Amino acid sequence: MHELELAPDEKAYLDWARQLGRRGWGHVHPNPMVGCVLVRDGAVVGEGYHEVFGGPHAEILALERALSRANGATVFVSLEPCNHHGKTPPCATALIQAGVSRVVYGVADPGPESGGGAAALRAAGIDVVGPVWPEAVGRAENPAFFHSSQTNEPFLALKLAMSLDAKIAPAPGVRARITGVEAEREVHRLRTGFDAVMVGSGTVRADDPRLTPRMVAPGRTPIRRIVLSSQAALPTDAALFEDVGVAPVHVFARLDAPETALERLEAAGAHVHPVPSMGDRLDLDSVLAVCWEIGVRAILCEGGAELAANLLRRRKVHRLYLFIAPTTLGDGGVPAFPNDAAALDWDDFRLVGSPTAFGSDSMIVLDRQEA
Repeated sequence: MHELELAPDEKAYLDWARQLGRRGWGHVHPNPMVGCVLVRDGAVVGEGYHEVFGGPHAEILALERALSRANGATVFVSLEPCNHHGKTPPCATALIQAGVSRVVYGVADPGPESGGGAAALRAAGIDVVGPVWPEAVGRAENPAFFHSSQTNEPFLALKLAMSLDAKIAPAPGVRARITGVEAEREVHRLRTGFDAVMVGSGTVRADDPRLTPRMVAPGRTPIRRIVLSSQAALPTDAALFEDVGVAPVHVFARLDAPETALERLEAAGAHVHPVPSMGDRLDLDSVLAVCWEIGVRAILCEGGAELAANLLRRRKVHRLYLFIAPTTLGDGGVPAFPNDAAALDWDDFRLVGSPTAFGSDSMIVLDRQEA
């Protein structure tokens, strides 16, 4: 599907609605980020974005700010207005009651319950233009929302910080900072938009991370920390366990992991999940199925190299956040991608937006195209 043509000013209003929606990152999931702009007689009379899960949607906030000026206005909204009673009433009904004359929306709502707003608006005699953008734009803006509307497996993003020669550490098991503080702050911001952060046990032992968003304002819910450890061999004095009462720790281990190791982690406050294994690795399908069962809809994986490679080989990665530092680590460095990376189907991935600079580092985002 190609993007519909709009007049330059209308395109600008719709783009602004999308920008507004992004302000909801970390506060609205599992709902989508949505922005709305109301225009009458060539002037903006109201705007808003979905600010918090369970709170008013973008259209409602824009209508509240426009008041009577909403009558006869054109509505520019990044996602098709909803048409169902959820935590809030249908936005399509509110727009009809406000007397708007026209609605231009970016992407169709994929939800089987929330979709259908455009049809309701048209049935009420309102001029509706949309979807203006192809579904790929909606997936880029709200990937976990679109993914969850069509599957029962968590959306999984993989974040890698690497050197120019695609290395993530100077040597195996060696802790090293690759990117600068600006990139680290962006990673902390990204964490707030996910239900959980996932790492392998080697990362816990080498880096002793907390995996919480400390450098930015917290998101709407405490983030869960997920660790894959086949033998449940995690040190209970790791930083992860210092705030386990606030940010839960979930450890996945083999079914035949030592009972004493499982009990030790449970005593330290972890939720332990024994799952089947495939050879010497945990079965990722089983891990993700349990994550879904406990309410985890979106996961940010932060390594290490073995876990990242396994996720890529198994086609479990839906998005890649690649932070690239202007340095090299040489032949002894740990590769960001597996040795058989050439065998991976990189044609599946498409660049999202433009590379972004964070200090001296760059971030590129790639999404895997859904079948």
